[in-house]
Amino acid sequence: MGRYVLRRLLLMIPTLLGIMLLNFIIVQAAPGGPIDQMLARFEGADAMASTRLDTGGGEVVVQNESRGARGIDPRFIEQLEAQFGFDQPAHERFLGMLADYATFDFGTSFFRDRPVIELMIERLPVSVSLGLWTTLLVYLISIPLGIRKALTHGSRFDVWTSGLVIVGYAIPGFLFAILLVVLFAGGSYWDLFPLRGLTSPNFDDLSTWGKVKDYAWHITLPVIAMTIGSFATLTMLTKNSFLDEIHKQYVLTARAKGASDRRVLYGHVFRNAMLIIIAGLPGALVSIFFTGSLLIEVIFSLEGLGLLGFEAVMQRDYPVIFGTLFLYTLIGLLLKLVSDLTYVWVDPRIDFETRES
Repeated sequence: MGRYVLRRLLLMIPTLLGIMLLNFIIVQAAPGGPIDQMLARFEGADAMASTRLDTGGGEVVVQNESRGARGIDPRFIEQLEAQFGFDQPAHERFLGMLADYATFDFGTSFFRDRPVIELMIERLPVSVSLGLWTTLLVYLISIPLGIRKALTHGSRFDVWTSGLVIVGYAIPGFLFAILLVVLFAGGSYWDLFPLRGLTSPNFDDLSTWGKVKDYAWHITLPVIAMTIGSFATLTMLTKNSFLDEIHKQYVLTARAKGASDRRVLYGHVFRNAMLIIIAGLPGALVSIFFTGSLLIEVIFSLEGLGLLGFEAVMQRDYPVIFGTLFLYTLIGLLLKLVSDLTYVWVDPRIDFETRES
């Protein structure tokens, strides 16, 4: 197994290189780069550099002499290109970026003038908090519910819960977030939960128990919104997986030998049925931790990695874009390896090393 883990770790290197190269080409080809964004800011400021004079008989607009009216000095554009590194060929910039990323040096944000790693570390606790609590609740709800639905397939409980699951699957999580804000965050009904941030302004002055309550008070609505939007797929996947295993021949054989239903379920069915759920764990975690939390972070004003990446794309902040992309990809590849190791832990009969050889 050690050789398999080492081989997978080595294969992550070309995978990362390929993904970074593909996205580097796509981002570079997209219109409206950082230079254009910066120039648009200057031109917008110049467009507003006009004076409105009230002469009593009407309002007169006097346009000021501005850089926008005269045109932007080409030397200024050259200075911007040198500042952002665009005076070098694309392949040199890409190779330099890879060399820096090998030491986890993601550079400095173009528009925030701060190291990217600092921005990511600053935003990471929010995304981790949302992701961990959402993942915990999703799996604590979905797996027992899916097993119960499989065991009572066709019953009234199965039908009613299927209706709730379908509603949860059909309505996006951000719509539930808006509904929760309207109902419980001072929208139109009750003002029970805060609308902004992960902690209160006086968080540092609170006692330990006060900090715990304040944190739970702030994170309740975002986690509920993300859980409702995520548990439906896993519930149906669990049900279908267990339902498929329950009707296989080895289950009938175990029951014929006198094994109890509990022994059959947790001693035989559970291990096989959980394999397909484990296979989808890496993608689910990446989605919950990063991409799935973007709109939730926007609605509840939470400064997380999802919002950071979105803002970077809108501003064409290349160091932040590629830094967050590198982090997402690396975490996804590591989670895939953890998923394979969990396969072996759940079912020791699986041997990836023998299959690959």
